[in-house]
Amino acid sequence: MSKGRIGVYPGTFDPITNGHLDIIQRASRLVDHLVVGVARNAGKGPLFSTDERVSMVREDVAALNNGASIEVRAFDTLLMHFAVDIGATVIIRGLRAVSDFEYEFQMAGMNARLNPKVDTMFLMASERHQFISSRFVKEIGRLGGDIAHFVSPRVAVHLSERFALEKSKGDEAKRVQTLK
Repeated sequence: MSKGRIGVYPGTFDPITNGHLDIIQRASRLVDHLVVGVARNAGKGPLFSTDERVSMVREDVAALNNGASIEVRAFDTLLMHFAVDIGATVIIRGLRAVSDFEYEFQMAGMNARLNPKVDTMFLMASERHQFISSRFVKEIGRLGGDIAHFVSPRVAVHLSERFALEKSKGDEAKRVQTLK
């Protein structure tokens, strides 16, 4: 059975932010079935494992409750290979600022050369989410700042637990170093 027009929204989602959720919600209205592809990109040194990121994305997508057909899957292949494997005809990318455009424009060009049958669609971040990035959210959270406006309450809990674990490991390492 065909799912109609399939789109893929790829990312590392480390962690998923309210900006990502905004793009997911809007993208789900543009395709019949949206696959949120969670990249196993270990080169970025993610805070959370792939399984943890997939789980967080699934939790937040389920909470959208917009009736759209959305699936969350991990992938570790070339994005274009993943898109073809799932039958996607469009790759959806979010743009926060002009600075994102140059990189995304180059990627869209490369992807078009790899497979001209798969288009890239850009969605501008909504005004209230333009400044949010996973990197900033992690930095603010790690330093004890309030991240409640940038991520869902579920993700905020995951982040605070992870930072507490990191702090506890750091404190233990300092204690061991002092004993030497």
